[in-house]
Amino acid sequence: MQTNFLSQQFNAGFLAENFTACPANATICDGTSCVLSEDNFNQTLSVVLSTVLTIMLALVMFSMGCNVEIKNFLGHIKRPWGIFVGFLCQFGIMPLTAFLLSLAFNILPIQAVVVLIMGCCPGGTASNIIAYWVDGDMDLSISMTTCSTLFAMGMMPLCLFIYTKMWTDSDAIVLPYDSIGLSLVALVIPVSFGVFVNHKWPAKAKIILKVGSIVGALLIVIIAVVGGILYKGSWVITPKLWIIGTIFPAAGYTLGFFLARVAGLSWHRCRTVSLETGMQNTQLCSTIVQLSFTPEQLELMFTFPLIYSIFQLLFALLILGGYRLYRRYHMKTKTDVEKTAEKEDSKPSAKMNGGFVSDEMK
Repeated sequence: MQTNFLSQQFNAGFLAENFTACPANATICDGTSCVLSEDNFNQTLSVVLSTVLTIMLALVMFSMGCNVEIKNFLGHIKRPWGIFVGFLCQFGIMPLTAFLLSLAFNILPIQAVVVLIMGCCPGGTASNIIAYWVDGDMDLSISMTTCSTLFAMGMMPLCLFIYTKMWTDSDAIVLPYDSIGLSLVALVIPVSFGVFVNHKWPAKAKIILKVGSIVGALLIVIIAVVGGILYKGSWVITPKLWIIGTIFPAAGYTLGFFLARVAGLSWHRCRTVSLETGMQNTQLCSTIVQLSFTPEQLELMFTFPLIYSIFQLLFALLILGGYRLYRRYHMKTKTDVEKTAEKEDSKPSAKMNGGFVSDEMK
């Protein structure tokens, strides 16, 4: 009977637009998306994997901290040109891009809100892992992720107030400050231990870093697979959100890179800012969405954070692959980082202000 009931919810026009129908055991289904109720297996799997992945992530961030030097990290904090550029990307470019995409595709108001929430979220920790593999500035990457998470407590409400007024009351959106605080703590504590180890035992820190970088790469893949398993019943959604979920991270990476280059940052810092801009904290977005909206509203937006996370990872891997190919065939003797370091050593002012020198653009 449930199958018959659901089949009555679909008319020919909907089938022509979406090319598929909701599963018979969907708990929410009105023609735009489907959500399946979690069974006991999924609930148990979610708890176990969340615990394991949290521990793994803490260990990975500890290893990333082993590549951070206190002197360089404090240099970015004291003269935060690179952090400032990242701030403009994170809370300037991304919310504005979300707003423009929502208008361009003329999506429903509730769907526009979830796109804007994603655009207002701080950077995710996965960016630190990818930044390491593309020879980015790890000191800048860690400081940007930390600062963006800290600034999010004030900037998220402000950006949502500015951009969501035409669609909904921003007071209806619940910001989980406890989750933001936990994300900050989960980042700062393991990284701090890693920085300490690097300061005291640099040789051991290099070994930890190599192991952690490999585990981190595997962790990103595992998280993507787990997301697909736990939310396998949520894939029927309006094509417009699929398109936005594809364009949005690509726009973040591209615009972040060009703004960083225009600001005069060196190439490895441009790569860092690009990754920090495009890779959002999708877990935080999912939490905000689930706290703020009813099940009937969730049906229209539930899957978007997962779609974004898949494509942000896909484009990050393409960037990584492209950079590795470039380094292999065009950088025979020295890496881009080594060349940049030599430039900055000969220009003390560039080292202190994040690389803002006019002839570096040549």
